[in-house]
Amino acid sequence: MKIGALDLGPRPVLLAPMEDVTDVSFRVLCREQGADMVYTEFIPSDGLIRDADKALAKMRTLEEEAPVGIQIYGHIPESMVEAAKMADRAAELVGGHGADVIDINFGCPVTKIAGRGAGSGMMRYPDRMVAITKAVVEAVDKPVTVKTRLGWDESSKIIVDLAERLQDAGIQALTIHGRTRCQMYKGSADWTLIGEVKKNPRMHIPIIGNGDIVDGASAKRAFDDYGVDGIMVGRATFGHPWIFREIKHYLDTGEEMPPLSVQEKVELARRHLALSLKYKGEPRGIYEMRRHLSCYFKGLPDFKETRMRMVTTLDSAELFSILDYIAERYADTTPDS
Repeated sequence: MKIGALDLGPRPVLLAPMEDVTDVSFRVLCREQGADMVYTEFIPSDGLIRDADKALAKMRTLEEEAPVGIQIYGHIPESMVEAAKMADRAAELVGGHGADVIDINFGCPVTKIAGRGAGSGMMRYPDRMVAITKAVVEAVDKPVTVKTRLGWDESSKIIVDLAERLQDAGIQALTIHGRTRCQMYKGSADWTLIGEVKKNPRMHIPIIGNGDIVDGASAKRAFDDYGVDGIMVGRATFGHPWIFREIKHYLDTGEEMPPLSVQEKVELARRHLALSLKYKGEPRGIYEMRRHLSCYFKGLPDFKETRMRMVTTLDSAELFSILDYIAERYADTTPDS
């Protein structure tokens, strides 16, 4: 699969952009674990053009995580264009690797974003969505891609026609989450419409499917049944960065990868924590690890008290000590996954 000149190989597996999840430490770890491409957390266009420190910091990427997409969102055309120009020059502005791709977020369903017309809120205004996309494409040199949903609600699933219009606006790949905005993350993703977009003879850009990819079997179905060029994994990565290895093993062999030992999971959690502390320090690097730490050791017996200690302490030395305890206490435990 190619996005412009960027070649991601056959059947690539990508890490979805997620707020408060896909920070630099997690992106680096997921690349180490086999993700073919990663994305930043979504960055507000108005924050970038105001030079807000938090927005600028999110734009910094590293060589070891490349290829990486910088994702922006907003609903004001002028702000989106200026933000895209800044993302295009990210290496110059904030250092690091910069962007291989600039991705436009037309998919986030949360009320504070969609409610003001940004993210998947733009599904109610397809003409404006297409106009913003075209303006961004014309303003930057990097390939522009879009991530969106099927539509606003069940009665307005516009993605088949919208995909053509976004392609005509100049994007070089399209990621589709198989839910409407009103579904949020409830129910099951509807891959039939993703498949319809892919088989549309007018479509020639890569189509990336997203939604309910949780293991190798679901990844294989996405490729085999719906013909997508790539897949994107989101919530199933929480505390589970090795899912990319699992998916690729299944795609290559048709068999599930042997489960990681508790010791292997501990080593990954230690690596993740060390990266988070390196790039964010204390206490922020600990706060932002909690979502993952609560998931790394799912299924271990009699683990509630240990988990509570992990997600309440702000002492990094104590966290590393808890991880050592887990490795010793559960050394002989056969993991569930």
